[in-house]
Amino acid sequence: MTMKFYKILFVLLLFVVACKTKKTETVKNTDSAFYYTCSMHPQIMQDKPGKCPICGMELIAVKNQSTEKTEEIKLSDQQIQLGNIHTDTITKSFIGDRIVLTATLNFDEMESVSVNARVDGRIDHLYFKNVGDQVNKGDKIFDIYSEELNNAKQEYIMALEKQKKLNNAVIDFSELVQSAKNKLLLWGLTENQIQQLQKNKQPDLLTSFYSNSSGYITTINIKEGDYVMEGAAVLRLANLSTLWAEAQVYTSQLSSVDLHGTATVQIPDIPGREFKGSISFANPEINPDTRINLIRITIPNTNNQLKPGMPAYVFINNTKKNVLTLPADAVLRNAGGTMVWVQTAKNTFKTKMVEVGLETDNRIEIKSGLSKDDIVVTQGVYLLNSEYIFKKGINPMDGMKM
Repeated sequence: MTMKFYKILFVLLLFVVACKTKKTETVKNTDSAFYYTCSMHPQIMQDKPGKCPICGMELIAVKNQSTEKTEEIKLSDQQIQLGNIHTDTITKSFIGDRIVLTATLNFDEMESVSVNARVDGRIDHLYFKNVGDQVNKGDKIFDIYSEELNNAKQEYIMALEKQKKLNNAVIDFSELVQSAKNKLLLWGLTENQIQQLQKNKQPDLLTSFYSNSSGYITTINIKEGDYVMEGAAVLRLANLSTLWAEAQVYTSQLSSVDLHGTATVQIPDIPGREFKGSISFANPEINPDTRINLIRITIPNTNNQLKPGMPAYVFINNTKKNVLTLPADAVLRNAGGTMVWVQTAKNTFKTKMVEVGLETDNRIEIKSGLSKDDIVVTQGVYLLNSEYIFKKGINPMDGMKM
């Protein structure tokens, strides 16, 4: 009985050793260009097709990373097809007859005014309470209660009474009356209000203030019952007779833009209409994160048909240039610069930093970084970039400079 037990134990030990040997043989031999692995168990690596010894799934072929250069990535034919990756040879073509920029209509800040309180006091009544309301010149804006202003009114009435009763050749009260009147004018009262005060001889506790300009209310800074200090902004008016079309332009395009020229503005919401305007401003400061500048085109707004906030397209004419160009979608941009993917061998790609120039009609000028007849990825660059980051663990644009 004992001998039989030891024989069985010996057979079991041989079986276990054989299984371990078989498992070891299926795990590694990765010196070749390809190895085979399981999608569910990536620790399994074999040098020939077969099934996963753990789950039984068919093994898949994977490129051995040790045969790839660090800066390159190689894809299979299936990955190329699924990623819809296309390439094209860079050549020279004409570009630059005009630049097309996206823009947004905005208030012309040169035509906007602020309505301020002239004296300290409490806002008793607002006659316009909604942003967007139209205000005409001479419209009553608000009523205010001001002790200081009421005292100044009383001083003016007293000066008038003294002039009437005590005026003689020795004492001239006209200067005293004029001084009191000038104070009221400086604090915002109109000639009509002062004449009414002179006639009634009784100041009202509330004083009405009127608008000196016409426009649409863009902001309201106070509410009824609020106390305001002298100079505080009550509301802001914008004149919509002209508007700004504010367009974004890449720094590489600035050299092609005549900052003293004219531009054509089209509004998608108003098809068939074009508005001519002049470039009135270019921001001297470049946004370091986006490398984008801002330019403004002043356009007329007849009958107020254009509204701030509308999207627009800005067309700026330029001289054509025969240069190396690519589709705009072939170029990747970030704060560090711009780059493209070029093909170095079959299904093998690497990145190159480039300097771009004029961009128009979905084409972009390549000023440096590429040579004629380079094969460049024109479609699928974002997927290719993501695959590189996934495989290598780094972004190819990090730390790269021209």
